[in-house]
Amino acid sequence: MADQPTPLMPHATATWLIDNTGLSFEQIAAFCGLHILEVQAMADDLAGSKYTGRDPLHAGELTQDEIEKGQKDPEYRLKIQRAPIAVSRTKGPRYTPVSKRQDKPDGIAWLLRNHAEISDAQISKLIGTTRNTIAALRDRTHWNIQNITPKDPVTLGLCSQRELDAVVAKAAKKVRATEGEDEQAAEPVRDTGGSDREKLIEELRAERDANEKAAAEAAQEAEAEEWLRNKRAAEETEQP
Repeated sequence: MADQPTPLMPHATATWLIDNTGLSFEQIAAFCGLHILEVQAMADDLAGSKYTGRDPLHAGELTQDEIEKGQKDPEYRLKIQRAPIAVSRTKGPRYTPVSKRQDKPDGIAWLLRNHAEISDAQISKLIGTTRNTIAALRDRTHWNIQNITPKDPVTLGLCSQRELDAVVAKAAKKVRATEGEDEQAAEPVRDTGGSDREKLIEELRAERDANEKAAAEAAQEAEAEEWLRNKRAAEETEQP
C-alpha cells in the first residue's frame, strides 16, 4: 500500500490502540508510522514516558469498521479515514517560546554589531521584538546590558538562516540603491508626482504594520524581563 499520512499524535494514538483494540503491533506500528519496537515498548510499559491515549475514532482518523477489519485479518493494513489538517502560521508577530525570549537581546545585539545595514523595522520583524528594545540595546541603556552577549540569532533559534539571509540581502540592496541615488544627486530632480506620494504612503503603511505586529510581543517580553528581575531579586534575598 502506498504511503499514507500518519495520525496527528502517533504515539498517543498507538497507546490508545494498544489499550483498546486487538490489533497486532505490526498493524499499529504501520498505521502510526512508528517502529514496531516502539510499539512493543509502549505495550510493555518500557517507554521513557507514558503517553496519554488519543482516540482516533473521536478524531475521525479511524472507524470502528476499519479496526474490526484489522482485528479479523492480521495482514490487513489500516487506512486512515481523514488526514490531519496541516496547520499554517497566519500573518502576525513572530511567536517566540518563553524559554527563548531571554535570548532575544543577545540576538539583537549581534545583528546591531554585524549588520548595521538592517533597519529597526526589519530586526523587529525578524526577531519578534520592539523598537524600544532595539533602541535601548543600541544606546546601551537596556536594563540588563551588563549581561548581554551578542550571539547569532540563528544559533539561538530565534530565526532560520534563510530568513536572516533574506533580510540581509534586502537591506544590502536598499543600501546600494541609496548609494546610487547619492552619486546622481547632482542631476536634475524629476517630479514624479503622485507615484512618489503613493510610494511614501505605502512605506509608511508598511512601517505602521510592522510596529503593530511587534507591539504584540512587547507585553510578552516585558513579562519575561519582569520575571527575570524578580528571580534575581529573590536569589539575592536568599543569599546570607
